[in-house]
Amino acid sequence: MLLYADRVDSIASFFTVLVIFIFILVITYFTTRYIANYQKGKFGGKNIKVIESARLTTNKFLQIVQIGDEYFAIALGKDEVTFISKLDKDNLNLTEVDADLPGFKEIFEKAKAKLVKKNDDLSNIKSDSNNESDLESKKSENQE
Repeated sequence: MLLYADRVDSIASFFTVLVIFIFILVITYFTTRYIANYQKGKFGGKNIKVIESARLTTNKFLQIVQIGDEYFAIALGKDEVTFISKLDKDNLNLTEVDADLPGFKEIFEKAKAKLVKKNDDLSNIKSDSNNESDLESKKSENQE
């Protein structure tokens, strides 16, 4: 009877820890979403955009920035930002990359469809090989 009580006690402890862990994960998820939305709203201005960025070294970047209707080339270092020049819009290749990229949902659905098709193909191959082995066994029985 004592062994049974210890087993129930350990199972109850396990489920308690599991529930607490899931609760912490849920709180972390919603806190992260809240902070992301807060920062997007606070720092996501409509007048300043980083058009393109290129890494020069490990901590130095060259960026093309749009402020209002004007474009600027700037260099970013670890502790400094250096203005390089003002750019003409005519000299820039401004293509909307984001419009052509599929969202996560489309990528996920495509991957899921490929996985389902692959699984169907594998099951068809297995059923075909089973049918062939059945035919061979029937042939061998008929020959005997």
